[in-house]
Amino acid sequence: FLSVTEDLVRRRAEHNNCEIFSLEEISLHQQEIEKLEYLDKWCRDLKILYLQNNLIPKIENVGKLKKLEYLNVALNNIERIENLEGCEELKKLDLTANFVGELSSIESLKYNIHLKELFLMGNPCTEFEGYRQFVVATLHQLKFLDSKEIERSERIQALQNYPEVKQKIREQEQAYLLKRAREKEEAQRRMQERKDKKQKQMESKLGCDSPDSLQNKEKHQAEGNREQEMWRTVDDDEEDRRFWEEPTPYTPESRLETHRYIEEKRRAKDSIRYSKKREKPLWTLVTAEGKVLNVNVPKLHFSLKDDEENNQIILDLAVYRHMDTSLLDVDVQPTYIQVLVKGKPFQLVLPEEVKPDSSSAKRSQTTGHLVVSMPKAKEIILAKQKVSTSIKDSDCNTLKKNAR
Repeated sequence: FLSVTEDLVRRRAEHNNCEIFSLEEISLHQQEIEKLEYLDKWCRDLKILYLQNNLIPKIENVGKLKKLEYLNVALNNIERIENLEGCEELKKLDLTANFVGELSSIESLKYNIHLKELFLMGNPCTEFEGYRQFVVATLHQLKFLDSKEIERSERIQALQNYPEVKQKIREQEQAYLLKRAREKEEAQRRMQERKDKKQKQMESKLGCDSPDSLQNKEKHQAEGNREQEMWRTVDDDEEDRRFWEEPTPYTPESRLETHRYIEEKRRAKDSIRYSKKREKPLWTLVTAEGKVLNVNVPKLHFSLKDDEENNQIILDLAVYRHMDTSLLDVDVQPTYIQVLVKGKPFQLVLPEEVKPDSSSAKRSQTTGHLVVSMPKAKEIILAKQKVSTSIKDSDCNTLKKNAR
């Protein structure tokens, strides 16, 4: 499950220079958080905390936030109100669209004497007969319930009917809790069925591979992969249709199951996308007989110059001017040179043998071209002369040669 991490809190504290100890307000909505923790240790000065639209099942680890004035946990999986007694300054609590069915748990809010606004719309408890009267009579400090102001006359009437309303609420609450117990059992059963089905599918795919069928698979790998891809798509579509069409009650379990299902599908798609991305085309650089080929996959202009005065061969490869040098990989061999440009090979057979260890590769400061100087293996003694060159070399962009 996903919980609140320090990295997440720091990222959401940009307005406070990423300092979390002195943070007074933070928004952690729509972060797929499944467990609420650490905030009472890291952010003791919090006054406003937004946690709406997550998957939090329980209010916890906020009790030490003594300065907290507003807590928004709308659209989560919360079933009871608890652990807020320590929030001494709490004025506003938003629990809209959760799963609070244990209405009597609001009695724990009696200790929050500054609580003025409470939102419980969209919770099962709001369907109970006498819901509003019970809340109004229980929490004397409240001024607003579900955005509606509590009049003095309403409170007096609620207090008069309190004993019988309380009894009614208890009965409805018990019936609801029994229903929830059944829903949890059903969700557990459904989850187990899904797990077993997945296990069977895995076994049928892996367990049925006899040596003959394995040889068969190797023989027809290309067609098999294509067919497998097609069947996988059909299976996925069928599974999707079944999942979304199956009638299920709206419960914390079904909400969590839906989230996990979507996540599973997303991860599977990302995995396929990533594996396809990693699949590099196989380029033939050397023939079966061992002959090195000339290859120019990146389709770059180049020139190969025989610098007789300095007894070397110079390759000028027109790589893109603004390309980062880290995307180039140079490999000089005695009879050929290979340059990987963003993973694409450029390979050239040299007219004569060179010394890989003495070779150097640099970027031209003016054109950005890659210039590789390769001293010839055959030594030629020449009278020393001054040689002028039109290429200014950038020392900071010098490539590390990768000579094998």
